[in-house]
Amino acid sequence: MSTATVETTDGQTMENPLNRLTDEEIEAIGEEFQALHDEIFDDLGERDATYIRSIIQFHRRLAALSRIVLMASEYKPAWVLGTTGLSAAKIIENMEIGHNVMHGQWDWMNDPYIHSSSWDWDTASPASAWKHSHNYVHHTFTNVVGKDKDVGYEIMRVDPSQKWYPHYLAQPFYNILLMAFFEWGVAVHDLDFDAIKTGKKPKSQVMDELKSIGRKGRRQIVKDYIAFPLLSGRKGFKSTLAANFTANIVRNVWSNAIIFCGHFPDQVYVFTAEEGEDDRKGAWYVRQLIGAANIEGGSFFHFMSGNLSYQVEHHLYPDLPSSRYQELAPRVKEICEKYGLPYNTGPFSKQWGMVQRTIIRLAFPGGKVRPKAPAYKAPASQNGSSNGHAGNGKVEGEQAEKILASFP
Repeated sequence: MSTATVETTDGQTMENPLNRLTDEEIEAIGEEFQALHDEIFDDLGERDATYIRSIIQFHRRLAALSRIVLMASEYKPAWVLGTTGLSAAKIIENMEIGHNVMHGQWDWMNDPYIHSSSWDWDTASPASAWKHSHNYVHHTFTNVVGKDKDVGYEIMRVDPSQKWYPHYLAQPFYNILLMAFFEWGVAVHDLDFDAIKTGKKPKSQVMDELKSIGRKGRRQIVKDYIAFPLLSGRKGFKSTLAANFTANIVRNVWSNAIIFCGHFPDQVYVFTAEEGEDDRKGAWYVRQLIGAANIEGGSFFHFMSGNLSYQVEHHLYPDLPSSRYQELAPRVKEICEKYGLPYNTGPFSKQWGMVQRTIIRLAFPGGKVRPKAPAYKAPASQNGSSNGHAGNGKVEGEQAEKILASFP
């Protein structure tokens, strides 16, 4: 385990919190986090199943109604209403349903339809490729420089420990393109351009993966830019095509913002290869804890983010239903306070602003690590909710039913 310290922008020295924990503390942390996981997993049942089935049903209704409204897209009110509804439907499908189902969060239901092995989502990325690059690589080697390809997505410098190259000067500009076309960036991410350049990935495998991306991308293009616009007739074809394009851009920008705010704010730690080799359960949990950041907000915000606003809880427990993260947050904070560990969180505007500043600053050579969050301390007056996170996540199933009840 490396004990090296680094200097932050305010002249202070900082080290990985793992380096000050004793072996006994690391073992105890692993046991406590695992016990919390097992407690929630054993409690999963019909309430949780009702939640995800309700959300899927709501999404289908919203998407279908939006598509129907867009059949009259040549009229401005219909275009605005249909595009808004379709944008929301695509966000819900991408964030709260697709991402979480393919993580295996609902595999315990043994429902052959709502299962990570069978679900495919409404984006250009093939499910199998995403599950490899995200579920396995990213969640196993989280923020380990040189192993986790999500550290800058192979095209951006987001931490001073990454070596600078001249092409990074353009990253503030292609960051904007990545926002708008995020689904296509995700689609090619698992190709692993470093492995291709070094010859570690056979050309035959690259061709197979490109064909898979092509097949999935073609289906998406035909669906959104040919088939559904045709249903609007000759007069409405272009306006419906524009509506579908807009909805995809909205979904891409939103998902990009949530993902980046959960991984690249100042509070987040990255790790050396040596630090990443510590395979103790407690060490893995600590890396997940300090290698992610939450975004504060209300219930609707958390829902529309797929509950990935609880990125800390997601990284600790990627296999637990997202609807339980709100319930887990106060318990995670208790462990953080007990062992003097940070709990990274902040409002959306602050997290997003830090991410964009980092992308612009690190486009140029140099740069120092930004100051990290201190050890978590519970507010003096805590009444079941802190830092914008409610303490009772058991209302999620009821919230889904209320959403459906209000839907025409």
